[in-house]
Amino acid sequence: MHPHSFIDYDRDMDIHALISIEPFDLSSLLIAALCGVMIGFERQLFGKPAGMRTCALICLSTYFFVAIGTILEGDQLRIIGQVVTGVGFLGGGVIISKEGVIQGMTSAATIWLLASIGVVIGTGFPIVGLKLTLFCMFALWFLNRIERTARPLQKGVHRIRRNAK
Repeated sequence: MHPHSFIDYDRDMDIHALISIEPFDLSSLLIAALCGVMIGFERQLFGKPAGMRTCALICLSTYFFVAIGTILEGDQLRIIGQVVTGVGFLGGGVIISKEGVIQGMTSAATIWLLASIGVVIGTGFPIVGLKLTLFCMFALWFLNRIERTARPLQKGVHRIRRNAK
């Protein structure tokens, strides 16, 4: 053993053992990260709270919590319930009231959806997680475009502030 290392190089150590994330699934892990980054990219591009890193971490962490519950044969419903509660507090942190207007509701809802995507992937449905991500991207991007171009949708708190700083 090397004097300045915790690794015993004399043991039979291969690259697979170093990069393995068993008992987790690497493809599901990568899909969870991709889903978070895709949604986070849209949020960061428009200067909204919870950018790429935060969104990726939310998807990854919920994937891990639910997947470990499956691996350990734990009560998945209880784990999912705790995730929902915890993420609710996280989402609540991005909601603020400014000059009588509530801001951050879409970001909070996005955080909740990110957690649900991680849960879906963690329960063994990574392709469904990707599809949910695409639906989320549609809702965030396309519906924003509709709201900005359709005057009847720009009333009350949804009015467009042209010269706001």
